[in-house]
Amino acid sequence: MTDQIRQIIKQHGRLGVDVDALPASADLYQAGMTSHASVNVMLGLEDAFDIEFPDSALKRSSFESIAAIESVLSALQRQAA
Repeated sequence: MTDQIRQIIKQHGRLGVDVDALPASADLYQAGMTSHASVNVMLGLEDAFDIEFPDSALKRSSFESIAAIESVLSALQRQAA
């Protein structure tokens, strides 16, 4: 899942650094992701994982790091199962 998240961030996050070089806990906003880019990342994640982020997950902390994204996605997948 982490590799797929990294790929989506590469495509939509518009970071100024190499996503593969970032630790999973790195702050994506400090790495250059804008709020607009985070929406594009969210849409890419929804398409890739066939999920929809509920309103409760639409907050900065949900997309702050690769680890945070993975945690939210895992919780959403468990709820859907």
